[in-house]
Amino acid sequence: MGKQGSPRSPRPMSKNTNSVFRTKDYHIRSSDSSGASDPSIGRRILGGENYWNSKAALLHGLKADSGKFTPCKGVYVGKRHTWFRRNVKSIAFTVVLIAFLFLLDSLMVSIFGSINLQSSTNSTSREEDSVAYIHEERPTVQMYGRLLNLASTALAEKVFKQDSVNFWEEPYPQASKWKPCADRKTPTSPGKPEKSNGYILVSANGGLNQQRVAICNAVAVASLLNATLVLPIFLYSNVWKDPSQFGDIYQEDYFMRILQDDIDIVKELPPHLKSLDIEVIGSLITDADIEKEAKPNDYIRSVLPLLVQNRVVHFLGFGNRLGFDPLPPDLQRLRCKCNFHALKFVPKIQEVGSLLIRRIRKYYAAKRQLDKQLLGDFMPSISSKTHNAARGPSKYLALHLRFEEDMVAYSLCDFGGGEYEQKELQAYREVHFPLLIERLKNSKPVYPVELRKFGRCPLTPEEAALVLAALGFKRETYIYLAGSHIYGGSSRMHPFTSLYPNLVTKETLLTTNELAPFRNFSSQLAALDFIACATSDVFAMTDSGSQLSSLVSGFRTYYGDGHAPTLRPNKKRLAAILSENSTIGWNIFEDRVRKMIEEGQRVRVRGSGRSIYRQPRCPECMCRSQ
Repeated sequence: MGKQGSPRSPRPMSKNTNSVFRTKDYHIRSSDSSGASDPSIGRRILGGENYWNSKAALLHGLKADSGKFTPCKGVYVGKRHTWFRRNVKSIAFTVVLIAFLFLLDSLMVSIFGSINLQSSTNSTSREEDSVAYIHEERPTVQMYGRLLNLASTALAEKVFKQDSVNFWEEPYPQASKWKPCADRKTPTSPGKPEKSNGYILVSANGGLNQQRVAICNAVAVASLLNATLVLPIFLYSNVWKDPSQFGDIYQEDYFMRILQDDIDIVKELPPHLKSLDIEVIGSLITDADIEKEAKPNDYIRSVLPLLVQNRVVHFLGFGNRLGFDPLPPDLQRLRCKCNFHALKFVPKIQEVGSLLIRRIRKYYAAKRQLDKQLLGDFMPSISSKTHNAARGPSKYLALHLRFEEDMVAYSLCDFGGGEYEQKELQAYREVHFPLLIERLKNSKPVYPVELRKFGRCPLTPEEAALVLAALGFKRETYIYLAGSHIYGGSSRMHPFTSLYPNLVTKETLLTTNELAPFRNFSSQLAALDFIACATSDVFAMTDSGSQLSSLVSGFRTYYGDGHAPTLRPNKKRLAAILSENSTIGWNIFEDRVRKMIEEGQRVRVRGSGRSIYRQPRCPECMCRSQ
């Protein structure tokens, strides 16, 4: 006997060995080896190369002495026939059983294949309606792993503890002393002119919030030039891809009625002016013709003569083309009146916005002026306290997380995603920001570390979660996420959801049918976000420069009655705090973050040049009680 694992020696062929048994042995081995498609498998099973040598020798011997085997072959065949007759029933049963199993298998494959196809279709449908931040799957990116672990531990310890710092309320009582009053008539108001100098057309670009600013500025310019305003037109953008017009978002008749004592507003030009080629007659005014933050005198000097001469001017791409100061008080008041009183969402948006809030809150606690202005006749009804207790919490925090791919790419910052992220963002810049690429070629190198140090980088979802944890918001806090697709998808959101799992969006709270009327209308979807953020118990932003954050925080200041806190981080101070990630203790981290947020919540009167839409605390917009 050879060693274990060595090739088996060929079996010796004795002359006294019965030839029948030798033939059976060959048939069995041949049958076994023929089932292997790879010769190496046969060699491995049947004894390696020595087996194939013995097989060849055996075949040669059979061929040479074929005449000697005829009687034996007859005996073997006879036995085989006898065995077949004895076992014919068993063979038939086996064949029938195999056929039945084959048919059953085919049937099951067909059924489950259909189910899988349907499941795949439903899965695809669900993916299309999925959460806004689900962009694509990629490895989770963490920049502050140590602080995340500390935050997780702190949140676990606070489950049964009372909140030490309550950011659900405004920290300064002076906030409640400011009341809305932009719609009041004043003795010095000039009112509407007896004769109009002509018509002003405005084509507003951008998304919902940029268009809102353009509308308010257009109202002020029309009043300044004693002109009649035609309801603004919204330009179609390849970025926003929304064909919505004024009447699809705002109530036209309500808008005209609220402002009727201040300016004349019509829905379209009169027939005799419609046929004019406005560009040919020189009445087309682009952003290149009016500087950014233009002063009233710029309009009187360059636009008024054209208006008087041609009876019509068209502002194309009219955006941030009217400065905040210096501006006559009546024009400032009119812009506030337009923004906070005249622009009311259409019932379709109000109704679904109300439904959205009901599903976030679980129940509704009280009616507020803020809700009335945004929801109109669709305010949720008040539930009984007993019923409320069984249905869950009523408070929620809304977060506007500005971490979309365009903003991330434009910032030139590093977000810990390594070489893959750097290449991906550079490719995006080359396609979408060619002017930025050209500018970078002719300027000094930009270092991401320096950008972060000076607070010029968008906050990541991870950083936003750390701020909320430091402020004492508990793990079970309901959080509404506003905004578009988060760069990096669910992998980027994982550090956030690991601390705050109760995260919802309009896509998760509303059904496919409820969202269907808003599909392909990004501005109308943004209006739902506006409502959910403005009516929230706490509104947190990550970028104070965004139009949505600015307008929402101003709306909450104007209508919040001092009970609508807004959390606004100072990115430069936060970057300094986070730079100590490897050494800072959690208690110190909490203390520094809270002081940073409290500083941003101080009650201040609007400073010169500051946005009236974001900071309406000024005599032209709000009245201060003693």
